Amino acid sequence: MNVQPDFQFKISRVFNAPRDVVWKAWTDEVHLLEWWHPKGFKTRFAKVDLRPGGMFHYGLETPDGKAFCGRFIYRAIEPPSHLEFVMSFADEDANIARNIWNEGWPLEILHVVTFTEKGGKTEVSLRSHPVNATPEEIAAFEAGAPSMKGGYGGTFDNLDDLLASKK
Repeated sequence: MNVQPDFQFKISRVFNAPRDVVWKAWTDEVHLLEWWHPKGFKTRFAKVDLRPGGMFHYGLETPDGKAFCGRFIYRAIEPPSHLEFVMSFADEDANIARNIWNEGWPLEILHVVTFTEKGGKTEVSLRSHPVNATPEEIAAFEAGAPSMKGGYGGTFDNLDDLLASKK
């Protein structure tokens, strides 16, 4: 796998829940249905095969009804502290597809997510960067950082809401 780590997207959030609860929210398809989408979107389906080489395939819907899919291919899983996966847009059959908003977006993006216990709370840190990408795709990824920050921010807000509802 050709990795281009010159630019990394990074975001973190401290959640008011123990690490094992946050881990389960990231790895259980019932929980992912509730929160894995930007604000205003909804998750149409979530199928999780949590093992190295396994896949999380999901479908989302925009506020105006546009449907699209994505997938993770898990590379490393160390419960409850570490997830590593290659994320891609996908079709309904989980084949890699182009970003529906940006044809120049990288086809594969490596994500590393760490879960750190902090006094009964959990810090989730996510960092990502394109793999096997062209220079144009890398430039699109860098230019898309503000949009990713907003998207993940809203998605993490959903996770905050889910965790608060489980208390």
